Amino acid sequence: MITSNKIKQRQLFIGIVMDIIGCITYVIPGLGEFADIIWAPISAYILLKMYPGQVGRVAATVNFIEELSPGFDFIPTYTITWCYTYLGEKRD
Repeated sequence: MITSNKIKQRQLFIGIVMDIIGCITYVIPGLGEFADIIWAPISAYILLKMYPGQVGRVAATVNFIEELSPGFDFIPTYTITWCYTYLGEKRD
């Protein structure tokens, strides 16, 4: 049985890996911006599936725009979403 803590750890690990992949496209000269055109919808879709509901929709939209915008690939959208979801203020 997968516990809530295991899910949190898995989402954090996957999120960090996805953030690193997003940064790698920024490091490759000439290929970076073209790769972002392909990577942006894939990354947004994965984020949407990892975090269902309004949080996922907002995060996926922000991620999509961030990946397509030149110079913003360093923003760790997945990790920020994880922090917002699990470390943020508890809501009813």
